[in-house]
Amino acid sequence: MGNCPVKGRSNMPTLENPTEPALSDNNRPMVVSLYDFPSQDPLESSIRMGERLTVLSDDGDFWMVRSTTTGNESYIPSHYTAKVINRWQYNGISRLNAEELLLMPHNYTGAFLIRQSQTNTDTYSLSVLGRTDSSYMGTVKHYHIRCLQNGWFYISPSLTFYTLGQLVEHYSESADGLCCLLREPCIIQGSNNTTMTRPYPKAIRRPTLNWKDVDSSMIFSKGRVDSEDTLVSKGLREAMSSYLYMTEASCQDCGKHWDT
Repeated sequence: MGNCPVKGRSNMPTLENPTEPALSDNNRPMVVSLYDFPSQDPLESSIRMGERLTVLSDDGDFWMVRSTTTGNESYIPSHYTAKVINRWQYNGISRLNAEELLLMPHNYTGAFLIRQSQTNTDTYSLSVLGRTDSSYMGTVKHYHIRCLQNGWFYISPSLTFYTLGQLVEHYSESADGLCCLLREPCIIQGSNNTTMTRPYPKAIRRPTLNWKDVDSSMIFSKGRVDSEDTLVSKGLREAMSSYLYMTEASCQDCGKHWDT
């Protein structure tokens, strides 16, 4: 143990420049809602689970927040929110919260988050979504992230990492015992991460015409067919007659293949 498998990275932090660079928007701490609020009727909720929130006032147990998705403002209980760092590190959420967030329909296989324990701030868990392409159903797998006395992190004792970021980077390149590769952090609605729209299932229209039930009189009849029970419409008869006329030179006996 003690070896960091992340290629091209130093095992020790760089201390030459103590001034931290400005954080990009992805790396700034965010606040996300963990529940719909009010929760009686989800269709009338001002704040929806998984939305990024702007905290307008954080005095007391109720915070005034604004959804960056809808612009709705509401007072909500402070424990209905969680702070998120680096888009994937959630502080103080439960296992159930992690599953509910990852199982939202806009997440795909490999969506993940790391949650800090609510009881032990030195303990973390990696939660990963597994979902098949043919179904909206999915399962969330959880992996304990343990911390050594020297501060390094590991899931498997044979692979240790100086930071959680290095751990995420490694398992994004190699599953190494996980259910799948880490692909994208759990989607937060209203943040600048791209929300992938899951396509609707393809609808296959079955043909209403069985050609075994069609005879030549339905195609080549020169008179008007007024019966509502006819299988072949006037437009289809005209289209087929035109096609046969155009191919007559190369297929002199096309009409002979029909039973009369």
